[in-house]
Amino acid sequence: MNRKEIWSWCFYDFGNSAFTTLVITFIYSTYFTKAIAVNEIDGTYLWSQAIAITAVVVALLSPLLGAVADQGGYRKIFLILATYTSIFATVFLFFPQKGEVLFALGLVVIANVAFELGGVFYNAYLPEIVIQGKIGRISGYGWGFGYLGGLLAMLLAMVGFVSPDVPWFGLNPETGAHIRGTNLVVAIWFFIFTLPAILFLKDKKKDTKPIKGNILFNSLQQLKETFHDIKIYKNTIRFLISRLIYNDGLVTIFAFGAIYASGTFGFTFNEIMIFGIVLNITAGIGAFFMGFIDDIIGGKRTIQISLIGLMLAVIIAVFAKTKFLFWLSGIVVGLFAGPNQSASRSLMGRLTPPDKINEFYGFFAFSGKLTSFLGPMLLGIFTKVFTSQRLGVATVFIFFIIGFLVLRDVNEQDLEGI
Repeated sequence: MNRKEIWSWCFYDFGNSAFTTLVITFIYSTYFTKAIAVNEIDGTYLWSQAIAITAVVVALLSPLLGAVADQGGYRKIFLILATYTSIFATVFLFFPQKGEVLFALGLVVIANVAFELGGVFYNAYLPEIVIQGKIGRISGYGWGFGYLGGLLAMLLAMVGFVSPDVPWFGLNPETGAHIRGTNLVVAIWFFIFTLPAILFLKDKKKDTKPIKGNILFNSLQQLKETFHDIKIYKNTIRFLISRLIYNDGLVTIFAFGAIYASGTFGFTFNEIMIFGIVLNITAGIGAFFMGFIDDIIGGKRTIQISLIGLMLAVIIAVFAKTKFLFWLSGIVVGLFAGPNQSASRSLMGRLTPPDKINEFYGFFAFSGKLTSFLGPMLLGIFTKVFTSQRLGVATVFIFFIIGFLVLRDVNEQDLEGI
């Protein structure tokens, strides 16, 4: 294993996690519902639609771009384009103000789609830079390192922009400029700490194939062949179906955790920031240590353990009457969300043919996004129809239990799936 490549790969997680932590999960999502949208109920609904649109676009594009990457050796180019598109769109999130709903949500969709597509090509490096016996722990290192990056970016935003009476650079709290300014922190952080991956991750020679004819046509043909081939790997397709379902619940928790804390429990921006810091600490600890467990008991069992923990967290959050119990549910989410994501990524690496890495990780992203609009959409609809965020959040449990049941049929040891 090349240590420089592994550390560069981990630093990408460290850098891009600032986006999901501050923009999608804790700060900008809450700011949008409270300060840009007309009211929190409508804001929750509109935010859910933006997350749903992101999911559909990523589901449609990721397998095709994975095929194009394998056909033309474009993985590194696509990683760079996706990364910097997300960064630039995040910079422009500083500008939308109250009432500019479409402007704000349009930028969120662009930034989030680019972020997710970058993850396709970033994840596809994992099976190549790590030997099989350590894939679980390295994936865990990446997620743990990512949560650390999100934590430090959150602390920086809190100290410099959200908490002080006079924010850095004189940003005016009365116009929300100090909250919108956290997007600039995200963009700079994202840019700096993803540079090692951009500079040092290398594509193997086998990734670059001679291009004959139309690259798009060839990629579509390859995609058709891949879709046919993936059905041969029965365990892989079972796993992807399971992830398709349980990831809907996870996406929903990430997108609406801070909104739920604010709307139902009256969390202030400062409390949400502290909540985010605690979740990042617990998630980093969970991802790091369960990465070792992953290599011992396997990815499937690690995912199952994490799903049990996440179901328990949802039950506590829905029935919680006090902030203390909601805090408890958040800590449980943190401890098991990281291992769930890390073990999912490592299990996919174990079930992926070495000559189809980009394409299969495209299907991995496809499974994570194909129906992931359902979770946010269902939460948004239930919240709006019943004017209750609790009933909206309760829908998340359904996705976790169904995903858990489907996963039972996956045989991690039977790599041929026959």
